[in-house]
Amino acid sequence: MRLILAPMEGVLDHLMRDLLTRINPYDLCVTEFIRVVDMRLPARVFYRLCPELHQECTTPSGTPVRIQLLGQDADWLAENAAQACRLGANGIDLNFGCPAKTVNKHRGGAALLADSEQLYRIACAVRAAVPAHLPVSAKIRLGIDERDSYLENSQALYEGGVDELAVHARSKRDGYRPPAYWHHIAEIRRAIAIPVITNGEIWNAADARRARAESGGSSLMLGRGALALPNLAAVIKAGQQPLAWPEVVRLLLDYSRQEITGDKGVYYPNRVKQWLSYLKLQYSQAAALFLQIRTLKRADEIQQILHRL
Repeated sequence: MRLILAPMEGVLDHLMRDLLTRINPYDLCVTEFIRVVDMRLPARVFYRLCPELHQECTTPSGTPVRIQLLGQDADWLAENAAQACRLGANGIDLNFGCPAKTVNKHRGGAALLADSEQLYRIACAVRAAVPAHLPVSAKIRLGIDERDSYLENSQALYEGGVDELAVHARSKRDGYRPPAYWHHIAEIRRAIAIPVITNGEIWNAADARRARAESGGSSLMLGRGALALPNLAAVIKAGQQPLAWPEVVRLLLDYSRQEITGDKGVYYPNRVKQWLSYLKLQYSQAAALFLQIRTLKRADEIQQILHRL
């Protein structure tokens, strides 16, 4: 079984990747997307979104990190994929799954699911630009308004040279509403001869078993569930018990120290509130804590409350 920590813009940054890979047996992380438009991005952009480039593109605990690119222009995506590899990336991921309106209106993310020929052109260009020994992966949804284009798009990416495919088992219109339609991934696995990773609506070990059974695959990508239950990968893969609330509080304090001493201290109040919005899906205590801090704007005020728990 491979477990991959999903890319989540504005949430799963390098600090959260560090924290979660220290307590979980993840096999791979994927960065937040780097948006590509019409230029080769400077090195500082890649280092900002993936500071792990400074340490062989792995988290401090040794989990590999793959850089994700988002855009619509095949040539510029290829140019930036090559740039990332020159800087030390150990693989490239292509985002064709983001449902955000601000992304889709510029024909990025899930909007490209309407154009399988462009997916093919992008895959071909990026695969040619990336050294042969490094993987190129992609992430898609099942379609835009309907769950109807997944076979055509999967085949296009496969023929374009993508080495593995992650599938969020919902359409763009579905957003994040349950259920996830894992059985469609079984169809994709029968149609293409590369690894296919199952993503969507995996919150606990039972969900993981069902996702694997319905998709027919062993590899899973964990996103919101990994934030709601911080040791979810260890629960699934190693049979650990879910973390008790006092252990989660210790993680929150650890995260606080990282955020405030790192380069994103100004964002800490919003970041910790955002994380609590996921934690309260699994921990009732997180909902109460969120109510305590939701109006606070200073990091020191939030830390004082955490220390009193």
